[in-house]
Amino acid sequence: MGNLRATLKFTQFFFWSALLIPPQMIIMVFSRGNAAYTLPIFWHKMICRAFKLDIEVEGQPSKEQQTIYVSNHVSYLDIPVIGSILPASFVAKEEVATWPVFGLLAKLQQCVFINRARHRIGEGQSNMQQRLNSGNSIVLFPEGTSTNGTNVLPFKSSLFSVATDPELTKKPLIQPFTIELLETNGQKIKIEKDHDLYAWYADMTLAPHFWDFAKSNGAKVKLHFHAPLRVKDDDNRKNLAKTCHDKVAGVIAA
Repeated sequence: MGNLRATLKFTQFFFWSALLIPPQMIIMVFSRGNAAYTLPIFWHKMICRAFKLDIEVEGQPSKEQQTIYVSNHVSYLDIPVIGSILPASFVAKEEVATWPVFGLLAKLQQCVFINRARHRIGEGQSNMQQRLNSGNSIVLFPEGTSTNGTNVLPFKSSLFSVATDPELTKKPLIQPFTIELLETNGQKIKIEKDHDLYAWYADMTLAPHFWDFAKSNGAKVKLHFHAPLRVKDDDNRKNLAKTCHDKVAGVIAA
């Protein structure tokens, strides 16, 4: 039964991808603004429905101007969960662009691909700056990796340099939010191991993990949106990183 359930879910995944990729390509020829996020948001909603990703939202996502959303990172499954809510581009490691299927989907979401090597940090910051100057919002996972969701690693302050960049035409808002895993496979989280059906971290392999998740009854995830921060001229990246980390980690530690 589990394998049949997974097969049906992946059939929906490829159906919605095949249906929406061509029109999204056409839309992006004419627009890279908010209109170009309409189909990706719909795609993410359909994927969440297919894979039984139930989402609760606490707080209000910022929509007033371009925003840098800052979150902890638990799994590749965070992408459809967040993408179904926020009209924004994800910031991802450069290797994602070469992944089969997911690389193309990331490009159609207007992901900003960065190389975290020290000598290429400036290049990544420039790419994020261009996206913000175009009026788009971005999503950062400043832990630099994913975890099992039971703690939040220190945030890499280098990623916050873009928020204080003097070349930005307008100071963005920064909104921290927390991803909290509530249930997996229809059961409330009781012990740390219960996270592993959803969480993808350390040396886990993507394909078998995704297949096992597809065979399950899904997961319930809560997004806690904290109050947005207005970036001031005297703010620095380290303080911004610590402030955001404290907000994000506070929910997990509670």
